[in-house]
Amino acid sequence: MHSNQQHPGPYGPAQPYQQTAQPYPQTVIVQKKGGGCLKAVLISAGVLMGIIVLAAIFSGGGSGGDSDTTTTATSNGTSAKPADKAADKAADKPKQADKPKTPGIGDLVKDGKFAFKVTKVEKGLSQVGEGFMVSKAQGQYVLVHLNVKNIGDKAQMFTGSAQKLIDTQGRQFDADSGAAIGMKDSNAFLNNINPGNTVNGIVLFDVPKDFKIKSIELHDSFFSGGVTVTLR
Repeated sequence: MHSNQQHPGPYGPAQPYQQTAQPYPQTVIVQKKGGGCLKAVLISAGVLMGIIVLAAIFSGGGSGGDSDTTTTATSNGTSAKPADKAADKAADKPKQADKPKTPGIGDLVKDGKFAFKVTKVEKGLSQVGEGFMVSKAQGQYVLVHLNVKNIGDKAQMFTGSAQKLIDTQGRQFDADSGAAIGMKDSNAFLNNINPGNTVNGIVLFDVPKDFKIKSIELHDSFFSGGVTVTLR
């Protein structure tokens, strides 16, 4: 008969067999949350928007050609054409009155009781007159042909000696009435003109050979203010 008594082995009493349970490896499952992806998308969109805004700012401020122009909006919401700022400033300034133009040959001018019109100018004559009435110039003769009309209500004496010739240096030259007497058509020496009448006359000046003519100052008498006519 077998007994349940265990016999000792060579290394001591035999130990009963016990099965030890080994733990199985555990798998940790990490569940990704959807909020992280959404956050990344929003950050990327914000960065992209910032880049677009900066690009628009730099592209708008970098064009030098548009710095002097402005765009105005019309009442219907559309933009008008760019306006030049310099032109707007000029329009805001009060317009200065144009300087009156000095009358010239062929223009009618008035002084006192006379209306004058210069019709022609002759230069470079060495002598005038005929026969024993010939006069020779010290330099050269300048002849100013003009019409003289009495626009007053009384007779007025016209004399060539009251007229002044002016050169480009501003110097004044007196008429040579003595030489003018020898010219049959001068009518410039003490010619009495009745109201409404017109006389064609020639005023004669003896000037240097290098004389540069500018204008003539016409007077109805020695004491009038005079009127200037350009002869160039």
